[in-house]
Amino acid sequence: QVQLVESGGGLVQAGGSLRLSCAASGRTFSSYAMGWFRQAPGKEREFVAVISRGGSSTDYADSVKGRFTISRDNAKNTVYLQMNSLKPEDTAAYYCAASNPGGLPKRSIQYGYWGQGTQVTVSS
Repeated sequence: QVQLVESGGGLVQAGGSLRLSCAASGRTFSSYAMGWFRQAPGKEREFVAVISRGGSSTDYADSVKGRFTISRDNAKNTVYLQMNSLKPEDTAAYYCAASNPGGLPKRSIQYGYWGQGTQVTVSS
């Protein structure tokens, strides 16, 4: 069982940066691949980024490549999403999720545990 709590969202101007954090409970954090997803009003939840259990591998949605960086600190049971050069189209609720099978899953159905989300709003 894993409980996830996101933080770090807020209102930022276009071109600005935010760093999201996701703190996980439990002693098996390093057993999970961790992903970030987002959902804008009226749209489906979409994949943003994923990091492998050990942190050596990552993957990103094309829309955020070169602007967002996912990282993790297994000693602190925390995964991060550094978001730079933010655009108004990045506005969404951002969710972190844990996937037990590991690898680099990109589909939400592959994740068994989800946080409650944190809102990111980018003004133009």
